[in-house]
Amino acid sequence: MLTENPTTILFITGAFVSNTCWDEWKVFFESKGFKTLAPAWPYKDAPVDVLRERHPDPQIASLRLTQLVDHFDAIARNLSHPPIIIGHSIGGLTAQILLQRNVASAAIAIHSVPPQGIMTFKFSFLKAGWGPLGFFTSAKKTFLMSFSQWQYAFTNGMPEEWQEKAYCELLIPESKLIVRDTITAAARVDFHTAHNPLLLIAGSADHTIPESLNYSNYKKYTDKDSVTDFKVFAGRNHFVLGQPGWQEIAIYIVEWIQKQKN
Repeated sequence: MLTENPTTILFITGAFVSNTCWDEWKVFFESKGFKTLAPAWPYKDAPVDVLRERHPDPQIASLRLTQLVDHFDAIARNLSHPPIIIGHSIGGLTAQILLQRNVASAAIAIHSVPPQGIMTFKFSFLKAGWGPLGFFTSAKKTFLMSFSQWQYAFTNGMPEEWQEKAYCELLIPESKLIVRDTITAAARVDFHTAHNPLLLIAGSADHTIPESLNYSNYKKYTDKDSVTDFKVFAGRNHFVLGQPGWQEIAIYIVEWIQKQKN
């Protein structure tokens, strides 16, 4: 149960996309009475076209997972009350780590990259992740996803014109190091410790983070006195935040938050 009556939601973006992906989510949650924040990752507080022009950007390329987590840790601690954290992909992993640090009153991890030790050999996961991991390429240069990679990893199943619009409006260069860090101790979570309420959301059509991987993440949490919930939405790909019908997920999250207050 939420011990406070938190009104601030801290949104944490995933890799490869601008924090403007939360714009409609902010409007939605503000209409429900929440305050919202959706800060950019370090070195990414600039328009999409500017960030693309900087590619290959050595500053973004140097970004590590520990820096990212500490960045949002500081933002959360600077608030008057611990926020509810909603994160997508690597943002979902960051939300889980911050929940363990007890700086969040609750966390919702949407299509989350799993903490260290949870893997799958599903082909779609390996195919979607091979380019961003950038093995055998310089880590001093950012990775910029091609349109075909974007179509497979993020927007599979959507009409091509929607895929192209999303690619142009949101895709930004990414650090290969931060993607690699997700399989290291930097992504470690103690699944046996008590924690504030956690909701893990998966999508049945996600190539990048398959539903089964999210379920494995969920099953790792073992503290019987902590709320840990899991929900699958049919037909949702990794572009879930902007995929038509995203409001269904947002409504579910609001209802879940309300249950934790009762």
